[in-house]
Amino acid sequence: MRGYPVATAILDFSERSGAQASVNEDLCLAESLRLGDERAYEELIARFQQPVYSLASRLLNDPAEAADVVQEVFLKVFRSIGHFRGQSSLKTWIYRITVNEAHNARRWFFRHRRRETELDGPVEETNHHWRETVADHGRSPFEEASSQERHRIIQAALLRLNPIFKEAVVLRDIADLSYEEIAEVLDVSLGTVKSRILRGREALRVELAGSLDERPVLRLVPKTAE
Repeated sequence: MRGYPVATAILDFSERSGAQASVNEDLCLAESLRLGDERAYEELIARFQQPVYSLASRLLNDPAEAADVVQEVFLKVFRSIGHFRGQSSLKTWIYRITVNEAHNARRWFFRHRRRETELDGPVEETNHHWRETVADHGRSPFEEASSQERHRIIQAALLRLNPIFKEAVVLRDIADLSYEEIAEVLDVSLGTVKSRILRGREALRVELAGSLDERPVLRLVPKTAE
């Protein structure tokens, strides 16, 4: 009798079932929001308020600005929920709105205050095809940080990164989104996501050079390629 990988099939089915359940949950919540169900609004806030604030604060590093962005994000969600059709998860849809609102806040900052430190050089991605596929075998700086002081140093260094790279690194290393989810949030190709994360991590390591103690905390440690 021919054998079948029953255990693997069961696991695959379980993962697919869990993913489908999450999609159905998002669609049900979206429909309840469209109908004006107050409990749905409460559930939305409970699920996403803290993650949205955390993402906004990492992108802007200003608690007041981040709080304003959170308000704008949920206003946009409430007004635009009718356009959500479930092609992506509710989380990635809301994160996309958050990133866009952070962009708006940053543009306003540049236009009206002009006090932010100049960004690094221009972004050049189009002709670096090798960056699309190269594997990153090093631990991220966030994995290396083991103390509050190191987190503070890394956060300060993160502020000096080009925002395009910073978004990708924050979404991957802090928000813990998959490459596919980040591609949806940023509306770019999977290869571009990998390129931005790689370049952002390397730029962050350069910024951190000499800032941490003399132990090799940023030594490249082999790991399974992501």
